[in-house]
Amino acid sequence: MSKIESLTLEDVMGERFSRYSRSIIQERALPDIRDGLKPVQRRILYAMNKDGNTYDKAFRKSAKSVGNVMGNFHPHGDSSIYEALVRMSQDWKVREPLIQMHGNNGSMDGDPPAAMRYTEARLSKISGEMLRDIDKDTVDWVLNFDDTEYEPTVLPSRFPNLLVNGSTGISAGYATDIPPHNLGEVIDAILYLQKHPDATLDDLMQFVKGPDFPTGAIVQGIDGIKKAYATGHGKIIVRSKTAIEPLKGNKSQIVITEIPYEVNKAQLVKRIDEIRLNKRVDGIAEVRDQSDRNGLSIVVELKRDVDSTGILNYLFKNTDLQVSYNFNMVAIDNMRPERLSLKRILVAYLKFQQEVIEKRTRFNLKKAKDRQHIVDGLIKALSILDQVIKTIRASKNRKDARDNLVKTYDFSEKQADAIVALQLYRLTNTDVTQLEKESKQLAQQIAGFEKILDNPKELNRVLARELRELAKTYRNPRRTEIQSQVQDIKISTDVLVPDEDVVVMVSHDGYIKRSSIRSYKASVTESGLKDDDYPIFMKQLNARDHLLMFTSKGNLIYRPVYEIADVKWKDTGEHISQTIGLDGDEEIIGTFAFGSLKEPGYFLIATDEGHIKQTAFSDLTPGRTYKKHAYTYEKLKDEGARVVSVKYLTEADQAKQILLISKHGLALRYTIPEVSVNGARTTGVKSMALRADDQVVNLQLVDDDSQLAIVTQRGAFKKLAVKEIPVTSRARKGVMILRELKNHPHRVVDFALINDEHQPLEIVTDRKRTHDILPAEFSLGGRYSNGSFVIDVDSEGVPTQIREKPAEITIN
Repeated sequence: MSKIESLTLEDVMGERFSRYSRSIIQERALPDIRDGLKPVQRRILYAMNKDGNTYDKAFRKSAKSVGNVMGNFHPHGDSSIYEALVRMSQDWKVREPLIQMHGNNGSMDGDPPAAMRYTEARLSKISGEMLRDIDKDTVDWVLNFDDTEYEPTVLPSRFPNLLVNGSTGISAGYATDIPPHNLGEVIDAILYLQKHPDATLDDLMQFVKGPDFPTGAIVQGIDGIKKAYATGHGKIIVRSKTAIEPLKGNKSQIVITEIPYEVNKAQLVKRIDEIRLNKRVDGIAEVRDQSDRNGLSIVVELKRDVDSTGILNYLFKNTDLQVSYNFNMVAIDNMRPERLSLKRILVAYLKFQQEVIEKRTRFNLKKAKDRQHIVDGLIKALSILDQVIKTIRASKNRKDARDNLVKTYDFSEKQADAIVALQLYRLTNTDVTQLEKESKQLAQQIAGFEKILDNPKELNRVLARELRELAKTYRNPRRTEIQSQVQDIKISTDVLVPDEDVVVMVSHDGYIKRSSIRSYKASVTESGLKDDDYPIFMKQLNARDHLLMFTSKGNLIYRPVYEIADVKWKDTGEHISQTIGLDGDEEIIGTFAFGSLKEPGYFLIATDEGHIKQTAFSDLTPGRTYKKHAYTYEKLKDEGARVVSVKYLTEADQAKQILLISKHGLALRYTIPEVSVNGARTTGVKSMALRADDQVVNLQLVDDDSQLAIVTQRGAFKKLAVKEIPVTSRARKGVMILRELKNHPHRVVDFALINDEHQPLEIVTDRKRTHDILPAEFSLGGRYSNGSFVIDVDSEGVPTQIREKPAEITIN
């Protein structure tokens, strides 16, 4: 009667999954620490060796080898077996290929290999070292999946394959990434470790400098290598080997001759070409893959007079010309997956090879002793040859002859079998001599084998000699260059941004855009703005210029011109609040464009609450978070306070004076040096003495010949000569420039400089209506006049601003 058990799903799933995980970890995905092979790779090499499909024989169809492996040892799909076989033959994937192939075995471009019915394969010469001594009981054997024959659990691996060819794989809960290394270096380290068991990592790294990828390239970061070798986990930078070559006509080209390990060359070339097509970098003329049978060669041809180093740095940062490689040295050690240090891998391999030598020596010793026993029997038989022949002739059959020899002359059964099987031509005096010579040689061999087994030093001497011979045969120069420091990649804006002129516009409502000169010329009459919006900044700039936008609430917004939305001139553009949050009543009051972020000048900043300061350009240089956050350029004391003016002062402006006018019609003029220089997050000093209900409406830079255009809330316009306002000093009350009325007095809303009497000025009202004024049509007023009424406030709205009328841009 069957027994039904009641188990929880958790227990069943946990137990089943752990069995499944153990299976794929040990039987599929992770390499063994001793031979560095996964089961499928081991079975391929063993099966091909068993069939005599070795480097010194003719090639055979890959399909035959795959079928043999699948039928006898690896009961999985033929595609996975063929894939493993092909990988072991790809000299850009493994440092020392274990398989030689005829036919298409894939490429660095990611091309698949030809079907296995078309390709031919055989073991490479170095594969013979993996399998050498396998027939001498050096490794353990287990039955295959259908118990029809035995297969090895590990190969003798007479060279340290785990490090030399590396390994990569993913299993349940584990992954491994062991890079390839140089065979000569690894063997040198093993020989050193053999003599110095207490060797430190630094000692071993005198020999193993770092990974040695089959594709060469440059490894940067000795600290990453050291950490990886110490812990089994670390990160290095792998960089392509490149050279910048000059061409005729001030042109140059970047020639790439080695690329990082496991980078798809075709995808790399495609990515570089996409950067060229999308104009992510200005200066790439053409990308060509010139690789042939002589080696890899990718040529990036550059335009005239470009920063070739800068473009190369951009390609390093934005393509697989430079990648990071993460060590994760996991392998099966004593049936368990372990993360391994360099020393532990070398110690495990050394111990395994000592076991292989010991087992091989025991096998050879037993074989020599068995043969010596037979030879001794033959010598004895030949010394009493007549009696032996007489005994054999008197016997009934072979078995009876053997039994009679054992009984009569005290031979062992094995000796008797050898005597009975002896051929008549051997019964000569010469053969006795040969047997005695062989016996002497066997005695020497047995003594040598016993010496190896009895003396660990002798065993290590044999192992060292074999490793040195192997290194001498297969050593080859290092391909990967090791550089101790990771080089910082600095990309200048000149590389990223094309050197082209564009038209940039900032609107009153906060819309910002850039357009090509061509687009501007095609749609010059269509600004793309809403009917009640208007430009406050419009200029032809270079894409490499920098834009600083100052708001009325003390916030500074920075944008490189090339980062401004590139749209058609007739489109609206992007709103600044899409990336930076501004208050609903916050306005941009000053916009400035600069060719660099290292200007020597100062910004003059004035607030309506009566504060003023100078701030150095260098103090307003944007930080890393400029895309998401505005920068404070003025600390406002009161919540309702606003910045009314921002001016950029050059050295030439220092001779001018500051003119401030308050709402109540008080004007104060003084020199620029009276204003101290303060940092960004400061309020500044007192600009003028204001009454409790008064405030500063604007600031202008003037001289004695300047003329002012003043507008009041009642719609009056007044033209005033600056010389009417005396030069005094900062923080004073100022002089009246309006006549005070008892009923409905005039209040100044704004004032502007008249640079050209025949250039119209524009008055803007609170209804977003505009009214043009031609200053030449008005005569100069005295200090105590209120000007002429020009706007009907009832129909057009209350004036809020007076400014120069935006003109069409003159395209250079």
